[in-house]
Amino acid sequence: MNTVTITNQTSGPTNHRVVSSEQWLAERKAFLAREKELTQLRDQIARERRALPWERVRKNYVFDTPDGKRTLADLFEGRSQLLVQHFMLGPGWEQGCQSCSFMADHTDGMNVHLAHRDITLVAVSRAPLAEIERFRERMGWQFRWVSSNESDFNGDFHVSFGPGELAAGEVYYNYGLQPFPHGEAPGLSAFCRNDAGEVFHTYSTFGRGVEVMMGAYNLMDLMPKGRDEREVPYKMEWVRHHDRYESQAQAPAIGACCCEKRA
Repeated sequence: MNTVTITNQTSGPTNHRVVSSEQWLAERKAFLAREKELTQLRDQIARERRALPWERVRKNYVFDTPDGKRTLADLFEGRSQLLVQHFMLGPGWEQGCQSCSFMADHTDGMNVHLAHRDITLVAVSRAPLAEIERFRERMGWQFRWVSSNESDFNGDFHVSFGPGELAAGEVYYNYGLQPFPHGEAPGLSAFCRNDAGEVFHTYSTFGRGVEVMMGAYNLMDLMPKGRDEREVPYKMEWVRHHDRYESQAQAPAIGACCCEKRA
């Protein structure tokens, strides 16, 4: 058995096995069985998720959009399914959260395909619309992004927290009480609208659940160095806004991001 050294920026050198083509194929086929188990489990979890009960949205949430005031039902744009990215951009923030921006970098390419599956995807933030538009223009994004600044939407869906909640030391996030360092948090929420115009909340996910939007992570997970993240509480410290990466492959850390809680 031979070994090869792979230089890993975050965890140092790693000695790895190098085997014959025959042994490589045998072990790859054995591992394929495990991958198929995971695929089948993921399909089963998706079926169980779709079978969860819904709750009727009774409040008339109104959002500021580039086209004027719009209700939650209006955001469906004639489709029956709506997916909301709870994007961390609070009032007065200079820029949006790095990790939420990493998620949003995947959106424009997906949108045409989602639309052909009866899905509208929209980002919602508590920042005023002018601040959203300024940051979106800088990032070059085309997806729909609206402001919930004058509604209870963010608070009701537990992705924004008031001073009193933060002062208490714990906020209700990801279906439980936990310490949280900021007044905004990431999440995804799914909604359905029936022929009568009624809107239902069907699903929400938070914390690491939002990784479903981070397609780049799936590709990193295929590679020898994986995600190549340091063993620190907030592993996404490496992420930058796509216009802020340095020329080096790995920019130095600049401190904890705005959504460091990802459990």
